[in-house]
Amino acid sequence: MLKDLSQGKVSTRIFFFALPMLLGNVFQQLYNVVDSMVVGKYLGDNALAAVGASFPIIFLLISLGFGVTMGGTITISHFFGAKQYDKVRKTVDTMNIFITFFSIAFALIGIAFSDKIFLIMKLPVEVIPLATSYLNVYLIGLPFFFGFGNISATLRGVGDSKTPLYLLIFSSVLNIILDIYFVGYLKYGISSVAWATIISQGLAYIAAIVYLRNNKMLNFHIKGIVFDKEIFKKSISIGLPSGVQHILFSLGMMALFSIVNKFGVKVIAAYSAALRLDSLAIMPSINIASALSTFVGQNLGAGKIDRVKKGLYTTILMSVSISLFITIVFHLFGKNLMGLFTKDKEVIKYGVQYLTIISSFYILFSALFSINAVMRGAGDVIVPMFITLIALWIVRVPFAYFMSDLWGITAVWWAAPIGWAVGITLSFSYYKSNRWKRKFKV
Repeated sequence: MLKDLSQGKVSTRIFFFALPMLLGNVFQQLYNVVDSMVVGKYLGDNALAAVGASFPIIFLLISLGFGVTMGGTITISHFFGAKQYDKVRKTVDTMNIFITFFSIAFALIGIAFSDKIFLIMKLPVEVIPLATSYLNVYLIGLPFFFGFGNISATLRGVGDSKTPLYLLIFSSVLNIILDIYFVGYLKYGISSVAWATIISQGLAYIAAIVYLRNNKMLNFHIKGIVFDKEIFKKSISIGLPSGVQHILFSLGMMALFSIVNKFGVKVIAAYSAALRLDSLAIMPSINIASALSTFVGQNLGAGKIDRVKKGLYTTILMSVSISLFITIVFHLFGKNLMGLFTKDKEVIKYGVQYLTIISSFYILFSALFSINAVMRGAGDVIVPMFITLIALWIVRVPFAYFMSDLWGITAVWWAAPIGWAVGITLSFSYYKSNRWKRKFKV
């Protein structure tokens, strides 16, 4: 169902638009968590470390595609809010063409250089073969990931966040079943975990194409497909900075992993497991912020800028409330949650330490993402990109690198909230300047 977010009560519109996105991504992160749980329980700490070390590289390759699809989402939301449905159709065609070629190219690049990247990351020698085996299989499915992500982004741009939810639930449940079947029952190795993900994501992508076959504005088709250079430039101008931001963020994650790697397999395994829980925990804030970007895009397209401010405050209230709840859960049950991945007491100790420190500052992360979402929804993506890069590369990574020699691994854990504090200070200052409003164009 297509949804006009420029009408109705602000809090209700954002909440019910964000809810399916949130539930869908919780399921998606859940099967990432199950991946790590199955690997840790059946294949050991080395395999768990391999999966964790692969994550920044996967995130790196997907990030640029995500940024471009985000540009497509915001472009579609602008055209949809302005009732320019012919341009919505052209945007869908343009993004489908680009994503198809882009995903194939980056899958090949990733496979060609995966082992070299792990060497650069200083991953322990005994873990590299496992990590390479897992990553290379995962990359084969990159076109499915990008394709499904593009269709989901298209649907959200026109206000439909429920259909991606249903498809993600299907994909996630299937992935969990295949994980347990391949590794737990058939006793296959680490690459089978990646195959389970490819199969489930590929079927979800096919289901999405089938679902859209009768929608003339959004359907995936070959005959008569149009690549519009002007719309592509508009989408790229919005999405590329976001994609570059995600790429540099993932490079930052790889740099952090390189610092963590020097503390040995136990710490790597703990970091890998704790990151899965951390990714699941921050997902509500990310999805609510993503909903806000679409909300802002549609309302600016409809000329209703007064609703944007209300949308921001509503989003911050919702995401901060959820973050506080998750913080309490991690403080009370962190040890139990880490115990789902491993029985090794040392691994659990380091994982609990990470979760306790990082979760105490989730409210900063939530507010930061909400403020940046307003600017992205308006098409102002350069400033949020630089703010994120300052927080990561000028604050977080250098702090972790230099202070880890003095404080040990806890310096890496504390680096994140310190970076968030700098980021939110800069973002809020720019938001109050109102300069982001000048970037909006239909």
